[in-house]
Amino acid sequence: MEEQTIFELIQSMENFTNKLIVQWNKTFNEDLGVSHVLVLGHLKQNGRSRPSDIAKTLGLSPATLSYLSDKLVAKELAVRNVDESDRRIIYLEITDKGVEVLRRATLEGQRLKRVLFEKLTEQDRAQMAAIFKKLDSEA
Repeated sequence: MEEQTIFELIQSMENFTNKLIVQWNKTFNEDLGVSHVLVLGHLKQNGRSRPSDIAKTLGLSPATLSYLSDKLVAKELAVRNVDESDRRIIYLEITDKGVEVLRRATLEGQRLKRVLFEKLTEQDRAQMAAIFKKLDSEA
């Protein structure tokens, strides 16, 4: 594939993703960004985790994860716990309130995607599904 065409495709994907994130931020009124929700999702899926492990998994810097964690803790969506056998180790854990916010964030994201994909024909959606499946298997 020609280099210019690949660049245009990547740019179109990024523009679409950015618009989707902006739309989600406008409709999800919790004063949280997508990165906060990703951290909550990690905690819900993996249970209590060390911040360094979360940062590594999500591809964030330790400083960024610290900033995100501070806000999640301040909003009572997560708590910090000290390891009982080694007090130097700190864990981050999602709260019930955090689980509820994550649930609502996920529902809002699904709603936005559904509205977008409803604009496509059944054939378009089938082609996109095949393309995403192919790209996912290559990654």
